[in-house]
Amino acid sequence: MNRWGLSGALVGVVMAMVLFAPAAWVAAMVSRASAQRVQLVEPRGTIWNGEAQLVLSGGPSSSEALALPGRVSWRLRPGFGSVRVELQADCCTHEAVAMVLRPRWRSAHVHVNDATSTWPAGVLAGLGAPWNTVQARGRLVLRTEGMSLEWNSGRVVVVGSATLDALGLSSRLTTLRPLGSYRLQLTGAGPSVPPQLDLQTLEGSLQLSGHGQWNGARWGFRGRASASPEHELVLGNLLNIIGRRQGASSAIALD
Repeated sequence: MNRWGLSGALVGVVMAMVLFAPAAWVAAMVSRASAQRVQLVEPRGTIWNGEAQLVLSGGPSSSEALALPGRVSWRLRPGFGSVRVELQADCCTHEAVAMVLRPRWRSAHVHVNDATSTWPAGVLAGLGAPWNTVQARGRLVLRTEGMSLEWNSGRVVVVGSATLDALGLSSRLTTLRPLGSYRLQLTGAGPSVPPQLDLQTLEGSLQLSGHGQWNGARWGFRGRASASPEHELVLGNLLNIIGRRQGASSAIALD
C-alpha cells in the first residue's frame, strides 16, 4: 500500500471512530465531570445519538443511588465552533431541552433554550446527605428563560433566569403532608453582577425564605425556616435538621 493509500485508510479509521464512537464515552465524561454524582447507566447508541438510564449518586464513597424513571436520550449536532445538544427524558420532558455549547480556550459559553420540565423530588435522595435524610416527595418544575452561562478562567457569568418550583413537598421526617410549595430562582444580569439565588414560600405550613450570591468560587446563602403557629410542634424535628434552631425558627447558612 502506497503512502496515499495508507493515509486514506488512517483517515477512514479516524472518521469511523468519530462517527460511531459509543455512547459509553458520553457516560464516562458525565461521570468524571460530576465526580460520579450523575451517572448514565446502560448507555446505548453513539455519542451523537444515544440513550441511558440517569442515576443520581452521593459520589464515589456513597452507597446512595436512585434512578430516574425511564431513560434519557441525547442528540449532539456539531456546528461552526459550537455543538447543539438536545436532551429528553421519558418521565419528565414534553419536548427536548436544547442548548448550544461554544467551547473556547480556557472558557466555554452555554445558551439554554427556554424550556419547562417536571421531575420527581424523590430522586434527590440519591445524592446522599441531607436529601437521603429528608426523603422529599413532590414535583419539581424547572423553567429556564433567556438563560446563558459562561465560564472564563474560573469565573462564572450568568444571564437570564432558571426557576425551580417544588410543589406539594412532603418529608418522611414529619407526618404533616404536604409541607408546602416553594420557589428557588437563579438570576443573572451579566459580568458586572454576581449571580443571585432567592428562596421563597408559595404556600404551606413550613415557611422557607433566603437569599444567596455567588462569590466567585462558591455559593453563600442565608435563610430562615419557620412553622405556622398551629404546626410548630409537629414540625419541630424538621426545623432542628434544616438549620440552627432559634426559638420557633431555624437559621440556614451555607458557605
